[in-house]
Amino acid sequence: MRDADHHMAQTFLLISGSLRQASTSSAILRTSSFVQPKDIQSLTYDGLGRLPAFNPDEDRQPLNPDVETLREAIHRSDAVVFSTPEYAGALPGSLKNLLDWTIGDDQQGSIYGKPVAWLNVSPRGAEGAHRELRTVLGYAHARIVDAACARIPLSPLMVGPDGLVSDDAARAALADALYSLSTALTPTQA
Repeated sequence: MRDADHHMAQTFLLISGSLRQASTSSAILRTSSFVQPKDIQSLTYDGLGRLPAFNPDEDRQPLNPDVETLREAIHRSDAVVFSTPEYAGALPGSLKNLLDWTIGDDQQGSIYGKPVAWLNVSPRGAEGAHRELRTVLGYAHARIVDAACARIPLSPLMVGPDGLVSDDAARAALADALYSLSTALTPTQA
């Protein structure tokens, strides 16, 4: 049992929209567990490349095991944090496919009503991808926490050989974004 002045632990699901091994979008998410508030547990979803193409006819029991894993991870999380690059001015197709599997208000593991935020690490920005992400998440009735959506430009030189972001300013901005998301989930005390 926790003291009354501490909030319960929160679980954040981290989803990278990149399949690249040396992705800065994935590096920022890997770094989260080193800078997040102490009452947060991070779960990293790593099945993006294994998800089948979305087909409404296949969105029934028994579900594909990779879809089941995704939905279970979303169901167990208190919030979802995305970090995605932009391909051809839009969301990567693999991430849009993942989102298609999470839409629906009548299924366990949908993103419906789930608090979400995203990190933009592209030095050029990824406005097209994030505009589309906002559209899809809005359509899915996810709860976008704007205060936790952050632009943290990263270059590959800001990622150490361990795959973690080494830049102090970027780490501080990441900690601020995660704190903002955590605060948005914590009920205010009367």
